Amino acid sequence: MSDVEISIIVPLKNEAECVGELAREITEVMSAMPHTWECIWVNDGSTDGTLEVLLALQAHEPHFRVLDLERNYGQSGALVTGLRAARGAILATLDGDGQNDPHDFPKLLARLAHGDVDMVNGVRVARRDTWVRRMSSRIANAVRNWFLRDGVSDTGCAIRVFRRACAEHLPLFKGTHRFLPALAVMRGFRITELPVNHRPRTKGMTKYGVGNRLWVGLADLYAVCWMRRRLVYPVVKAEYPPPGA
Repeated sequence: MSDVEISIIVPLKNEAECVGELAREITEVMSAMPHTWECIWVNDGSTDGTLEVLLALQAHEPHFRVLDLERNYGQSGALVTGLRAARGAILATLDGDGQNDPHDFPKLLARLAHGDVDMVNGVRVARRDTWVRRMSSRIANAVRNWFLRDGVSDTGCAIRVFRRACAEHLPLFKGTHRFLPALAVMRGFRITELPVNHRPRTKGMTKYGVGNRLWVGLADLYAVCWMRRRLVYPVVKAEYPPPGA
């Protein structure tokens, strides 16, 4: 492992208009903290010039790394790719559309530093979305919680911080990003929530709507329920001879 303490992962698709301001905010926030850090931008098959903007930013900011996927794999594929490439002991995520506020990172990291939890999830207490999106999200969260009992009230909030162990051996499917907390709870990790800022989208276009989330969300929920019953994560108690002997 390198000396990077915190890795921030940002999946992106067609966010050329948003990424410059988001990059400025991340640099501003993290440069004021006493941690070594990196930000991994994962370009998920953008066609609008996002990659060119990222490369221009990376050329002037040594904390930035850019991963350019060969095609569009979806948000989960981009996110897990970034998590696997991360070097930090603490991992952090947020969306690339500017609606998550990087200024929330210090309080999330401070809560994680207490040592009694492994993951701190953001909760959008004042959502800046349409009424339809807010209501559909509320229903989806209620249904998911009824089945999974993970105690997470806003699984759609992408800003969170967690220990590296939470991301190890993650099963990768197209809905992984929506179930990160549930998958962590399944493995015995401790999670909590904190209220975070939520900003209106001012640039670019949303990639999700009710139509393209409802049915796939139900299928993903069934899959996670199945995994909760069937997946196992063996832990090696000892190795003989010991490594390095």
